[in-house]
Amino acid sequence: NNSGKLRLINVWATWCGPCVVEFPEFIAMHHMYQRRDFEFISICLDDKSKKDKALKFLKERQASNKNYIFNIDDKYAFIEAIDPNWQGALPYTMIIEPGGHAIYAKQNIIDPAKIKKLIVDDPAIGRYY
Repeated sequence: NNSGKLRLINVWATWCGPCVVEFPEFIAMHHMYQRRDFEFISICLDDKSKKDKALKFLKERQASNKNYIFNIDDKYAFIEAIDPNWQGALPYTMIIEPGGHAIYAKQNIIDPAKIKKLIVDDPAIGRYY
């Protein structure tokens, strides 16, 4: 992460129930913190043939953040590149500080309050008073 921004990264799929349930929380956080040094990035792991379904999902939720649809055949290489400790279960969420240090990594559904606290308590973002 050389962007100078705190990055919240969520790996998801349209066929993943918990992913679909928690996605609106990420959109809300994107809107809440987008004027700070913060960036929400979503990465969809749907099969390449399901790209239209993923795009429809993102449009319906007005996901104006950076969205990527995974299009590499080797998903295991992707998992290893993201986090060697990740078992591959979805959803998967990370918070990466500028410089590349991961301060949060979690398989399965997140606690939105905990994520928001980590974001505002991070020196890259800080609290506004």
